Amino acid sequence: MSRKKEKKQDLRLNPLFTIGRPFAPLYGAAMAMRASLYARGLLRRHHLGVPVVSVGNLTMGGTGKTPMVIYLARLLAPRKVAIVSRGYGGKAGGKINVVSDGQAILLDARQAGDEPYLMASVLPGVPVITGRQRILASHYGVEKLGAGLLLLDDGFQHLAMARDLDMVLFKVDSFLGNNRIFPGGDMREPLAALGRAHCFVLTCVDEENKQRAETLRQALEKRFEGIPVFFSAYRPACLVDGQGHEYALSTLAGKKVGAFCGLAQPAYFEKSLAVAGLTVNTFSAYPDHHLYRSRQIAALVDSCRERFGVEALVTTEKDLVKVKEFTTDIPLLALRMDVVMAKGFDDFVCRRLSVAESPHYKA
Repeated sequence: MSRKKEKKQDLRLNPLFTIGRPFAPLYGAAMAMRASLYARGLLRRHHLGVPVVSVGNLTMGGTGKTPMVIYLARLLAPRKVAIVSRGYGGKAGGKINVVSDGQAILLDARQAGDEPYLMASVLPGVPVITGRQRILASHYGVEKLGAGLLLLDDGFQHLAMARDLDMVLFKVDSFLGNNRIFPGGDMREPLAALGRAHCFVLTCVDEENKQRAETLRQALEKRFEGIPVFFSAYRPACLVDGQGHEYALSTLAGKKVGAFCGLAQPAYFEKSLAVAGLTVNTFSAYPDHHLYRSRQIAALVDSCRERFGVEALVTTEKDLVKVKEFTTDIPLLALRMDVVMAKGFDDFVCRRLSVAESPHYKA
């Protein structure tokens, strides 16, 4: 998909939000009532017997949840982590779908969904489970796979499961979208829902938006006193191929590169490519969680090579897991990004979980 076509699609969202705006107060009230029923104990919250860390957001679209889950899985690895995800986009329809049991990857990207498969691929030894009823998948992780800690991917609205650390992510440049509740805007719940979070993380902080990030930090701290706000950034680390082999960023120095991705906000990937020092001659954006076909990638390769003389194609790790089996006659690589967390974040997480494991603590 061309960037021009992508922009046209974005513009078509605005009329839909306008049409949905009259219904937004009703939806917001329903979500607030639901949260109240859970808070008052009138709807059951399940306790798993092990610490639960939820990574979520208030808005629709990408905020960097998957990189954060991967970061936390590595940070908390000694606690025998298992990841539970909804498995959006995956074809597996079971109540419990074991993407990885910690020993082997059991489902491919089409069955598991791109993000669960990516997490299973880069986190050897960490079970990854998906299912529409995440409470069932969570019980399986604890009882069958011996998990000592659960990471709940995209869990802020999944109130049926008690959690010991509720983390909400915001992408700095988009923050709350158009500041309206669905179906009139990007927000999944009213702003007051943030009061149940234990910390906020502003993602994609860089030199260009650092002042905006600081302004947002102050606004969040003023509105939600006592809830800490952390910054995170992404740093280009290396290039990887479909077999997991790593290559220095300088591998493509001076070469003509074509790039593509299927993300909610592809501009961030474009920016990352520039930070990595890659010369991108052509960029194609597809819808988030796009299901690629072999013929599509072959056509993309031919077009990029014939029109722009590209010598390699670069995509995201999330996209690479869906196309790595396709045969191409130029290198197909992914840009690996490292999460860089602000000082104090790791200590906060560990302290919070230590308190949660106290016999007197109640989530």
